[in-house]
Amino acid sequence: MNVLFLCTGNACRSILAEATFNHLAPPGWRAVSAGSQPAGQVNPRSLALLAREGIPTEGSHSKSWDNLPATPDIVVTVCASAAGETCPAYLGPVLRTHWGVDDPAHATGTDAEIDAAFMRAYRVLRARIEAFLALPLESLKHDKAALKSAMDQIATLTA
Repeated sequence: MNVLFLCTGNACRSILAEATFNHLAPPGWRAVSAGSQPAGQVNPRSLALLAREGIPTEGSHSKSWDNLPATPDIVVTVCASAAGETCPAYLGPVLRTHWGVDDPAHATGTDAEIDAAFMRAYRVLRARIEAFLALPLESLKHDKAALKSAMDQIATLTA
């Protein structure tokens, strides 16, 4: 099963989600990330945070949803629409859910405050990914309605 973490810029949250998912996922599950308007580079704070957490970042790069290696089975948007951010809509016939997370790239303040914003985003994404991976995935992948319902419920987790 292929999971696409989708955001506009593919520089922070979707990169954090992709790397974390692939680090934790069982065999047969794989995540990619992409953006509708990719920034062209990954935010260095995202890479530094992943490295501190012991999560491999090799090959992480900002990429367009136009060049995906495989058609996703599941699309998870991670833009924080509540913050006025417009999240792209994936136009394929796939299961979709929205896990809005505030964009740490917009954080201001001291380095410590900005790092804390990145850590908050990571913790929320990791909690949701862990909850997703704790689901009975083998049975749910054959019941799309139940899987969508479970994924929508996971979106309410805050860490």
